[in-house]
Amino acid sequence: MSAPGEHAVDENEMEEMDEAGSDEDEGVEMEEEGAEGEEDKKVYVPGIEPLVPGEELEMDRSAYRMYHECQTGAPCLSFDILRDGDGDSREQFPLSMLLCAGTQADTALKNRLLVMRMHNLHGTEKEKEEEESSDEESDEEEEDEEKKPQMELAMMPHYGGINRVRVTQVGEQSLAAVWSDKGQVEIFDLRSQLEAVHSSAAMAAFIKQQKEAAALFSFSGHMTEGFAVDWSPKVPGRLVSGDCKKNIHVWEPREGGTSWQIDQRPFSSHTKSVEDLQWSPTEASVFASCSVDQSIRIWDIRAPPNSMLSANEAHSSDINVISWNRSEPFLLSGGDDGLLKVWDLRQFKTGRPVANFKQHSAPITSVEWNPVDSSVFAASGADDIVSQWDLSVESCDVGARVEAVRDLPPQLLFLHQGQSEIKEIHWHPQMPGVMVSTALSGFNVFRTISV
Repeated sequence: MSAPGEHAVDENEMEEMDEAGSDEDEGVEMEEEGAEGEEDKKVYVPGIEPLVPGEELEMDRSAYRMYHECQTGAPCLSFDILRDGDGDSREQFPLSMLLCAGTQADTALKNRLLVMRMHNLHGTEKEKEEEESSDEESDEEEEDEEKKPQMELAMMPHYGGINRVRVTQVGEQSLAAVWSDKGQVEIFDLRSQLEAVHSSAAMAAFIKQQKEAAALFSFSGHMTEGFAVDWSPKVPGRLVSGDCKKNIHVWEPREGGTSWQIDQRPFSSHTKSVEDLQWSPTEASVFASCSVDQSIRIWDIRAPPNSMLSANEAHSSDINVISWNRSEPFLLSGGDDGLLKVWDLRQFKTGRPVANFKQHSAPITSVEWNPVDSSVFAASGADDIVSQWDLSVESCDVGARVEAVRDLPPQLLFLHQGQSEIKEIHWHPQMPGVMVSTALSGFNVFRTISV
């Protein structure tokens, strides 16, 4: 894991990139007023205007409260955040977190199911005036060494590339549902990996016994590969999975927690590949789906096999991802058309979203509502941008804006860059404002000053 680095260019700064980032790293923070007397500096807005040859961007520490990056060897298309026992609403540094991820290596035999423990994550600090004498330089070096981020990585070999990973807690068990390109959905118990990342002795034993991951349970009934899978937040162990041939299956946990009953009759109102699934956060029997057939559907497992509500032309192209708001009746969707749409489920039958944003210039790859602020969400796109939004902001709240960002939606809070081929993003449920993103180029862990 690399040392922390922050990269952003806000409305008032554009400088040269230092060693901690690449010349593609930049973020843009939407502020109300530009600084005066800095006529030689201009606003850089990612995706709107390219850099002039020879121009480079420097990370702006003031735009991030925290920024770290790491790599795990083969790229991970998908990951999920494991809740830990350190409490909620954690904001005091240093922070720590647990992630579960799956690789997409160049050959099936090289893939891994990973559990990562990142810790000693310190926040960004503004540059200080050089007031200390040379006698204190060694003390500073020792302090920098103490603030280096740390990572423990427990890897289990997994045959086949991992398309998507989702984790849940069932009693004392931490379980991962894994969709792989070999056409199976598998359930793994992460106990040994979690023990390994918390104990050097357990890690040594884990490495010594290294062998291919043994699934607690697997299901081959989809007959093809897929990406859509989600654990129920209301019923421990309940799962739903969808495949590239349009079929959806619901899994019910059996007593004992090591096997599942799967309805062989699929939910099958979609006509093309099911791309994402989300359980309702409030109703145990209800889930939503989106598809390449451009529709979003709402299902009740008590009334199979057809959906009870649908928006048949929700986007003009493939719908890749959806997210269900935890406290409001809103569903967020993102598609190949680069659009982000917010749906009020109380008005879903009208087929019209209550909000529609076009900031990304390429297909949307991931969307997620903030778990503690129901008006805030984030999205990532194939344009290598992570965007943060706040629906509570209105035009009259913005005031005077720098000319270059005057035409941007007032709800747009922040644009974060620096990764190539961003695949998935998640808010950390126990650390307000902290986000994790995975891309071909590795992971970013950050918190902006906007959220």
